[in-house]
Amino acid sequence: MKIVYLDCLSGISGDMTLAALVDSGVELAAISSGLDSLGLPGVRLAASEVKRKGFRATHITVEHPPEHAHRHLHHITDMIDASQLSSRQKDLAKRIFTRLGEAEAKVHGTTLRKVHFHEVGAVDSIADIVGAAIGWDLLGVDRIACSPVPTGCGTVTIAHGTCSIPAPATAELLQGIPLAESQVPAELTTPTGAAIVATLVDQFGPLPAMKIERIGYGAGTRELADQPNLLRLFVGEAADGLAADQVWVVETNLDDVPGEVVGYATAKLWEAGALDVYTTAIQMKKNRPGVTITVLCQPPHVEKIERVLFRETGTLGVRRWPASRHKLERKPHQVETEFGTVEGKLGWIAGQEPSFSPEFESCSRLAIARDVPLKSVYEAAHRAFSGER
Repeated sequence: MKIVYLDCLSGISGDMTLAALVDSGVELAAISSGLDSLGLPGVRLAASEVKRKGFRATHITVEHPPEHAHRHLHHITDMIDASQLSSRQKDLAKRIFTRLGEAEAKVHGTTLRKVHFHEVGAVDSIADIVGAAIGWDLLGVDRIACSPVPTGCGTVTIAHGTCSIPAPATAELLQGIPLAESQVPAELTTPTGAAIVATLVDQFGPLPAMKIERIGYGAGTRELADQPNLLRLFVGEAADGLAADQVWVVETNLDDVPGEVVGYATAKLWEAGALDVYTTAIQMKKNRPGVTITVLCQPPHVEKIERVLFRETGTLGVRRWPASRHKLERKPHQVETEFGTVEGKLGWIAGQEPSFSPEFESCSRLAIARDVPLKSVYEAAHRAFSGER
């Protein structure tokens, strides 16, 4: 499994990401060709070798004629849709911009349709984000991991005036993402960099077990006094052969809620995007029997999951923490049995034979329709899969 690790000692920005991708071996000409199809006149990516605190790195500059346009999200997505980018590249670029637009809309109290991009709607930011989307696609990785992200400290001047670091949109994008303490008096992580991280990274933490094949060094524009202003991008093969990501565990203890409420809350948690929901019988203070509701979810769903727990159970508090998760690679699969088509999933570890897990709903529909035991449908599905191999 191909994996990338982002070492964000000095934060992350769009141009640093793009430069690290190019330095790791992605062809600048291929990225430039994709950007040319956006219809932005006179835009050119210029790559140069620079040094930051004595370390060599690639620096990318977006050269373009002066412009004064400020764009809305739909202007940018229309531009991407009309380009010659691949469908995956378009999807990546639009997902990053949409994530950024959602953050901007929230901090400014407006809608995604009406949100007005300022700095990130400029040509250089469009080139950074779309160029990064092209670069990630060309790199062809299966999993992206990232270190905790430093934001820097102090203030930064943006279109809306002087703001504390992290800027409002950056802070919004970094919700649920581990941050690293930094006393550097500069904006280390920009909204563009935060949007890329929030959209694409699968897990956060230390460098995972991997066989490093190459390293890309992307330079930021400014020199920092005490550390190199670099983003390192490690490319290699995962050592364990297992897919992994980061999820959040959200849970609460209840001792004064009827079972019907717990069941209803569980259903609502699934609707809110939970990956898993389970309950555990516990003994609480004064020997009262109680129940713990535990939820696993992706980072973007944490806030929604918490709202369901507060609203439906009346709990006074919830706990949450990030957890790394290993999982099998998987994809949908169907088998043909004497009872009909059974849907399910294939799961496998890299280099090993896959296993087949029939879906309960698919098996139960056939069992009811054919008036046979459920286990007979399961057994027929496994026999059918064995016959395919």
